[in-house]
Amino acid sequence: MVQTALTALLGALRALLDLALPAALVLAALTLALAGLALIDRERAHRTLSWLGTRAPQLGGWALAALLLGGALLVLNVSRRAVDARIAAQQSARYANAADPDGGQTVQTAPRASLVENRTYTRSLLLPNDVATRVSVNNSLDGLLPYLGSPGDTVQDLRENFTRTPEGLRYTRTVLMQSERPLDFNRSVVRADLRFVDPAGGRGTYYTAAFQASYRFRNPLNTPATLRFAFPLPGGSGTLSGFTLTVNGQALSASDLLNGNVWEGQVPAGGSVDVQVAYAHQGSRAWSYQLSRREAIRDLDVTVTADRPAKFQRYSLFPTSQTRPALGGPSTLRWQLKNAVTAQDVAVVFTQGSVRETLTKVHLAQGLAVVLAALLIPLWAVTRRTPLSPLTLGSALLGLALGFTLGGVLTAYLPLLPAEILGSLLGAALAWVILGGPRQARTPLLPLLASAALPLAFLTGGHAGLILTVLAATLLLLLLPRARWLAPASP
Repeated sequence: MVQTALTALLGALRALLDLALPAALVLAALTLALAGLALIDRERAHRTLSWLGTRAPQLGGWALAALLLGGALLVLNVSRRAVDARIAAQQSARYANAADPDGGQTVQTAPRASLVENRTYTRSLLLPNDVATRVSVNNSLDGLLPYLGSPGDTVQDLRENFTRTPEGLRYTRTVLMQSERPLDFNRSVVRADLRFVDPAGGRGTYYTAAFQASYRFRNPLNTPATLRFAFPLPGGSGTLSGFTLTVNGQALSASDLLNGNVWEGQVPAGGSVDVQVAYAHQGSRAWSYQLSRREAIRDLDVTVTADRPAKFQRYSLFPTSQTRPALGGPSTLRWQLKNAVTAQDVAVVFTQGSVRETLTKVHLAQGLAVVLAALLIPLWAVTRRTPLSPLTLGSALLGLALGFTLGGVLTAYLPLLPAEILGSLLGAALAWVILGGPRQARTPLLPLLASAALPLAFLTGGHAGLILTVLAATLLLLLLPRARWLAPASP
């Protein structure tokens, strides 16, 4: 990052040097104009030089303040380019010094329950005698078997034979196959707790999810039967930790199941099966609970708890109830369906912009914040009749810019939000101390805090416009001088 900052600084200095020649030409033109004025009207030229001599210290001070403002903007530009280059290199690097989130947009498909049955299928084919004679090779019909079709993968028993009849040769195949009859769940309760993490270094935001679900289904037959429960593993979830599946109180690990996620067992007539599933994983941006097919839902209860504002995918199921704490904290989204038929899914999407794009917005707004402070601080001083020297103003602007720069540097060590907040607070505190701090009663603390808070509005996830409007209205009310028409009318 230091090398990138130096490269950006050298580029900015080259751009300033390119402006030196036009500035020198303008200064030479002004000098020639003053000399021409002296030749034409010596008295007016003398008055002009006297006025410049009298105002020279004040003009020089404001020129120095303008140079310090330009230096502050230059520092912010260099910092923005360096942070952007660091994040771009970090995102495209082949190796990293910290773990990346191992999950993305997670999709958990609803499980399936089925009744395993054995069914017998019989197939018969009659070959006329002349056809049987032509296909027979060495008095054997085995070569005909590959053309009669494959019996399938779920065959439990296969019997086939040839029988000669007066009509011809009859081929008979008897197959005992295993089939599954889908079963509806009597009750499904799903809980997902999503907690978001902002890692240091400007890495992508992700959430840690704790998933818990319980399902109940029953044997619809009057005889004992084999039931099967298949729980699809979530897509986009990366590594699952603590995966457990409990059937009727017996805890099973992935190694105890068929293919790691399928349970099969004998259930007495009319008996119920209670299944609990739990696991933890990482994900980002979205979480979905996908119904596998259009089916009758007897009792479905899905609850998602998240500590970030959520939106809902178009044409997905909208929550039947929402709980959002007034003072902040995790919100609870709940879907309760009873005796419904639907193929819509529960799909929750969380507002999460690109870290690089967010930082670019914040750092561009920091330059605007410094310019805003350069306007608000003198206006505050005029309305409060507080003396303000140009050098003090320029130094305060430079201190505010240095605090913003520190916030960008801290994003390499801290999460994005605390790093930028800390940098803005330190910049405002440094500028406040330069302007007089606690020694002066009318120090423009409110304009400094408003300017420092301006870039932070872009970290609120879609509420920047509202926050900026409130800040503008507040500053307008604070900076308006007391006018007679604002005072109450006298009786």
